[in-house]
Amino acid sequence: MEILSAIIQLLGGLAMFLYGIELMGDGLKNSSGATLKRVLEKVTGNVVMGVVTGALVTAVIQSSTATIVLTVALIGAGVLNLKQAVSIVMGANIGTTITAWIIQLGSIEADGSWLLWLFDTDTLAPIALVIGIILLMFIKKQKLKPIGDIAIGFGVLFVGLSLMTDGVKPLIGTDAFITFLDLMNNPWFGILFGLVLTVIVQSSSATVGMLQTVAAIEGSGITFAMAYPIIMGINLGTCVTTAMVCSIGSSKDAKRTGVVHIVFNTIGTVLFMIVMSIMQKAAVFGVEFWIAGVDDTGIAVFQTVFNLVTAIVLVPFTNLLVKLSMIIVKDEKQKPARHPELLTLDEHLYISPAIAVAEATKAVAAMGALAKENFAKATQMLEKLDDAVVKQIDEDEDCLDQFSDSTDRFLIGLSKAVETEWDDRQVDMLLQTVPNFERIGDYATDIVELAQRMQTAGTGFSDVAKRELELVCTAVNEILDITVDAMGRDDNEAAKTIEPLEETIDDMIMILRDRHTKRLKAGACSVESGLVFMETLVHLERASDQCSSIAVMMLARNNEEILQNHYDYLREIHAGNDQEFNSARAKRREQYITPLKNIQ
Repeated sequence: MEILSAIIQLLGGLAMFLYGIELMGDGLKNSSGATLKRVLEKVTGNVVMGVVTGALVTAVIQSSTATIVLTVALIGAGVLNLKQAVSIVMGANIGTTITAWIIQLGSIEADGSWLLWLFDTDTLAPIALVIGIILLMFIKKQKLKPIGDIAIGFGVLFVGLSLMTDGVKPLIGTDAFITFLDLMNNPWFGILFGLVLTVIVQSSSATVGMLQTVAAIEGSGITFAMAYPIIMGINLGTCVTTAMVCSIGSSKDAKRTGVVHIVFNTIGTVLFMIVMSIMQKAAVFGVEFWIAGVDDTGIAVFQTVFNLVTAIVLVPFTNLLVKLSMIIVKDEKQKPARHPELLTLDEHLYISPAIAVAEATKAVAAMGALAKENFAKATQMLEKLDDAVVKQIDEDEDCLDQFSDSTDRFLIGLSKAVETEWDDRQVDMLLQTVPNFERIGDYATDIVELAQRMQTAGTGFSDVAKRELELVCTAVNEILDITVDAMGRDDNEAAKTIEPLEETIDDMIMILRDRHTKRLKAGACSVESGLVFMETLVHLERASDQCSSIAVMMLARNNEEILQNHYDYLREIHAGNDQEFNSARAKRREQYITPLKNIQ
């Protein structure tokens, strides 16, 4: 009964430990996501800087697997190339050792010192839990939530460690434990054990933590000769997860990144096993060193040395590792994507919601740029139809439709992963922006169809109608430029300039409809060209309206009044109660309405 109780306690402690690591890692990712993205984007071809970056990022998010998943996603997004990704992966192994040093805090003993007492985990863990609960349950500010998660994760991690320690103690000395120790005397069994356990637990940090927990118990019988093969096996175990991540629905370079990680860890393990076996047989450091018990500090030291030395030895061979990966994962001859910037969103990015939101924003801005270009080309077809350009517009419209469908799915999934209020509002804005840009693309193809209809009928616009259309198309193309630019730069000030131009375009459309109706009545143009003119005005006005909607949604992200009721905001500024809006509208009317009235 005592053994069963100990096992239950051990498993419960492990569950809390794993949850603590995950919660702390999530909090760190959410509090530093934007910084992580900037750091990763600045990785150059310098391999050493890539290794340092990989180590730092992994130290922050507390998971080498998470770093590799993120790296794979950023390859697909075009942020990183293969060589940059490989250097980051090399550094990830170093960064993951930080968890072992955090766990080592548990061995601190106060010995009467007030400062050491404060850093003793028996004191620090409860304090962290109290701070976390206060931030999450009482203060409840979204900006402080990641800090609360970090604090609670830290506290839960050490409570889990304590439960694991209490659960392991009754097992030490049992026949099963002694048999386990006998098996671990064989280094190959140690490697296999570390590998299998890491694959099961899905966290090298957690597996090392478990080893440290057992080793820290007095009389555990875990020697250094037993511990080092297990640590090497743990490193190999992370490769299995990497292989799974990098092989499912990923690009060729993503698969190559996984290959390099596996080869890198395998070579490092083989080389170290050879060296360590020779050193052990030669009794380097003395026989006692190898057979004496090892504690949690010793395990942390060896894991750090192992990963540092492996990186130092293999970094000079980075180019060879990259070439090897390209031999193993060969390129396939295929037609290059027409717009690769629209194929950058990968669900692996969910592992860091802040980075996923940033990449989604960039991709949606690229969609807007393509819709804008298509619209500008379409308006040119009204003057002179070009079949090659029409074909290009149709192909780009297909790209926009496919991107719209895939992005909707991506953003809906992302909305369940984000944890900050700003990211949540940004995802909502993107979800509403995508269909707006998609409709602008639709209007482009509608205008092309009108141009084709007019050509089939063998008719055209009058000179006056051409000059009128040219001016209003200039206005609409300008509002599209401003909208896409504001979206790409996340510029709310630029977004504010959209509504005055949109209302000016509405006034231009109204004037042109009135004028053209009079021309139709006077017989100054054909019925067919007249209908095409009027329908073109409809599409121009709707494209302008989509820009207005996007601008309002951008402004609503940090304005609660606009967020609650878009229509009240628009009604208020259109009523002339906003001096800034009135001034901007007057300038726009001078720019477009005055020249329009002068067209005769």
